[in-house]
Amino acid sequence: MTVFKTSMRNFFAHKGRMALSAVAVLLSVAFVCGTLVFTDTMNTTFDKLFAATSSDVTVSPKKAEADGDSGSSQTGRPESLPAAAMETVRKAEGVRSVEGAVSSMSVTVVDDADKDVGGSNGAPTIAGNWTRNDLKSMRITSGHAPRGPTEVMIDADAAEKHGLAIGDELRTIAVTGDIKARISGIATFTVTNPGATIVFFDTATSQRVLLGGTGRFTHLNVTAEQGVSHARLKQDVAAALGAGPYKLQTQQEAADANRSDVGSFLDVMKYAMLGFAGIAFLVGIFLIVNTFSMLVAQRTREIGLMRALGSSRRQVNRSVLLEAVLLGIIGSVTGVAAGVGLAVGLMKVMSSIGMDLSTDDLTVKWTTPVIGLVLGIVVTVVAAYVPARRAGKISPMAALRDAGTPADGRSGWVRAVIGLVLTGAGGAALLLAANSAKASEGSLYLGVGVVLTLLGFVVIGPLLAGGLVRVLSVAVLRMFGPVGRMAERNALRNPRRTGATGAALMIGLALVACLSVVGSSMVASATDELDRSVGADFIIQSSNGQPIVPQAQAALEKTPDIAHFTEYKWVEVALTAPDGKTERTGLAAADPSYATDLRRETVSGELAAAYGKDAMSVGDDYAERNGVKVGDEMTVAFNGGRTAKLKVAAITSDDVNVDKGAMYVNITTVERYLPAERVPKNMIMFAAAEDGKEKQAYAALKDSLAGYPQYKVQNQTDFKQTLKDQIGQLLNIVYGLLALAIIVAVLGVVNTLALSVVERTREIGLLRAIGLSRRQLRRMIRLESVVIALFGALLGLGLGMGWGTSAQKLLALEGLGVLEIPWPTIATVFVASAFVGLFAALIPAFRAGRMNVLNAIATE
Repeated sequence: MTVFKTSMRNFFAHKGRMALSAVAVLLSVAFVCGTLVFTDTMNTTFDKLFAATSSDVTVSPKKAEADGDSGSSQTGRPESLPAAAMETVRKAEGVRSVEGAVSSMSVTVVDDADKDVGGSNGAPTIAGNWTRNDLKSMRITSGHAPRGPTEVMIDADAAEKHGLAIGDELRTIAVTGDIKARISGIATFTVTNPGATIVFFDTATSQRVLLGGTGRFTHLNVTAEQGVSHARLKQDVAAALGAGPYKLQTQQEAADANRSDVGSFLDVMKYAMLGFAGIAFLVGIFLIVNTFSMLVAQRTREIGLMRALGSSRRQVNRSVLLEAVLLGIIGSVTGVAAGVGLAVGLMKVMSSIGMDLSTDDLTVKWTTPVIGLVLGIVVTVVAAYVPARRAGKISPMAALRDAGTPADGRSGWVRAVIGLVLTGAGGAALLLAANSAKASEGSLYLGVGVVLTLLGFVVIGPLLAGGLVRVLSVAVLRMFGPVGRMAERNALRNPRRTGATGAALMIGLALVACLSVVGSSMVASATDELDRSVGADFIIQSSNGQPIVPQAQAALEKTPDIAHFTEYKWVEVALTAPDGKTERTGLAAADPSYATDLRRETVSGELAAAYGKDAMSVGDDYAERNGVKVGDEMTVAFNGGRTAKLKVAAITSDDVNVDKGAMYVNITTVERYLPAERVPKNMIMFAAAEDGKEKQAYAALKDSLAGYPQYKVQNQTDFKQTLKDQIGQLLNIVYGLLALAIIVAVLGVVNTLALSVVERTREIGLLRAIGLSRRQLRRMIRLESVVIALFGALLGLGLGMGWGTSAQKLLALEGLGVLEIPWPTIATVFVASAFVGLFAALIPAFRAGRMNVLNAIATE
């Protein structure tokens, strides 16, 4: 009980000094809990949606993606089943009703100004017929359901977002043609709509527009009679249909299948965000270690008196750890609450960009606060363990000395040796990664190298502080005269403390530098390859992976000033090598002009010959793996078509990024072995302008596609910029997540300076007494903060560039052969670190400047 009372007294006596450490715990726990609540809420939202939209039993074509048939994404038409199957199902036992449904995501819907009214967040646009099953998740709140080919109904969310009302005209673009219809009704979701745009036609129009003819459905919604279970209904329907090409799913199975598709994306997002939360926790450990180390040092005399009065080492140790537990509890409890608020904020952000998430579905599982509390308390106690042990070793004789432990100012030789060994081993691993012949082996070395060099820099930080701070001081502090020299000496006074504070900032900036190097190298490599390999002037493709519809292609082919167009399709096949090995893969079917539109180096044979009759090419990775050589005959089973014998006419190099691993075949070959309705639509088209008419052709192509906003015309400059923007957006998201760790590191600098000011109260009083002005005092503390921040930045940026360089050398095995160091970004981050130091010093410098000189001198 005495230990507990002492811990409570000490904790609340220094509550101001604990505050920033508590904030670090709060932020880290909040990020973990916010991530869990946000992803659990998204799961709940999709679960409700899938449960509401699934019928008791769903019957669909057995095309399944497991066979590698991409169906709708290739032909532009979803797989379908005959209407006769509906009559068969209706006669099955246990069936109360059955309804034919049509649904397709291979559509684009535009308003009368040719503006796409689909979702802007990657959510699909779905067109279909209005059925009774839709009433489970939607209700008509305005107008009426479509009654003919001139009427269409749209969901309320899309109507509100795009300013649509009853009577407005919409044009639906599908592979079978365009259809114009006026809005006859608006349907509102009774469950949360995650952002998809939904349009409904009458059944006959849906079949004609989406499937190319009547008498077929994409699936059947089957409802069970009273008292018949879904599993029993599935068995009865399966017995009635026999061994036909159908897939049957109960409501739960259909919901689980949909949830699995969405869940894989949510899991990636969740674990990525938790990874950044882990980085924030790691940075927070440095802050907590520094806080308790400084508090223990300042209470040396107090702890010595406790030991002289009979307190044991264990009691002193437990007293400090109890303070850590209190800190962990307070930070964790507030962090859990803040995490729920963070999740709500993320939901609002997602809603603002088109993915509507309702707070009615807010899901806080009991495991979330438990995980937050356990993590926060355990991490805090672990971080405080070393300072607690150090406190337990203070002898009773320490009560006779001044507060503070001079020995803390020197970094031990053992620590230096361990740090050098770890850093050296990590550097060797990074070197092995950079020179690896296999990516799998190199990845292991890279991971080991990153961990070891990070640990090495953390351990050796105090040793590096002595040298680097002096170098930085010459460049930054010496110009400020005596004040700058005092700031330098303050930073060097305790290298261990400076090293730990700088290490916290180092971690976040190392990751920033590493990712910047990798991102810049990816852009530079891709740009270099595009310059070398792409011969076409223009690339035409959709932004969401949809095929190019025939009417858009017809508009393109009328464009003036074009020398030639090249069609490019992707065909799913089962490929059997001469050794008998079969694998599901795809062939890149294109016009012969593609050989000049995309220049590919051949290992053997001639690429032009691969576009001959019953000929093809393979990549050298496939050829090596299966022992294929030019002249060998491949057995190619086209999905939905016949089996062909194609001769290998060329083996292309896979030391590329564009079309890596692609196997080429002439479109005429594909058309010979596939029925006309199964021949895929073009995924991409390439165009070459007539000599000297590139600008005119570029403008004309854009004019030709003005009515088809789902497609983009890009010249090589546009394509490079798109690539750069995509990588830049990804990096910005990562930088945003890393900002949490940097914020925690800044709190560490603030805390170190604040405790340092308290520790030096008497010294500051004496300096003021002999003539140091308040302005000079504040400048001294700010300069000390700047040099510590720059020290951490120097370590982090240097370490990160090393990681990034090794990663790029490893990625060179996958075709990313250009190393580019983004010096402007590195320089900006380094300079920004100085401002971070200035910001971190504002409050400690202000408090130091307000000290009463006489009271400060009298402080013991």
